[in-house]
Amino acid sequence: MAETAIDELAPEFDEQAVVEAAQQGDREALSLIYDHYFPRVYRYVASRLPTTEDAEDVTTEIFLRVIENLRTFTFRGLPFGAWVFRIARNEVVTFVRRRKVRSQVAPLTESIPDPAPDHTEEVHTALALEVVRAAAAKLPEAQRQVIELRFGAGLSVAETARVLGKTENNVKVLQHKAIAKLQTMVPPQ
Repeated sequence: MAETAIDELAPEFDEQAVVEAAQQGDREALSLIYDHYFPRVYRYVASRLPTTEDAEDVTTEIFLRVIENLRTFTFRGLPFGAWVFRIARNEVVTFVRRRKVRSQVAPLTESIPDPAPDHTEEVHTALALEVVRAAAAKLPEAQRQVIELRFGAGLSVAETARVLGKTENNVKVLQHKAIAKLQTMVPPQ
């Protein structure tokens, strides 16, 4: 399609006259600018942003910038529409940058994070230890003592053997039998 002049698309829209009237405070001229440019600006913004809500918000910001800076615009060979779309481009870029910074800093979630430490694992461990202690209490005395010294006190096989007055091999055998018996007594978690 060949490039079409603005006055061919909207013959009643004399861009320079309307802009100059809006710069003088004519609200109807401002309304004409909005009506004329809104659909194209919105399509431009919507094609660059992911959601309709974002496109609507940014388009609103664009027209606020146009109104704020309208008095500073002067015709210097470029159409007013080019100025409007420069503002639109800048607002889209600013929105995308802000969004990236926000998403990197604090992503939104469906739940509020609890800064308190999570004691769930500790509770599970304590419950499991209680089950093991109850089962160990049912072991024969020699096996129970080996389990208590090896895993409760953290002694080595040699240290456990010295404490109990047994050989290291005897401690290993008692430990093996105790663990095998505990595995049958304690259900897997």
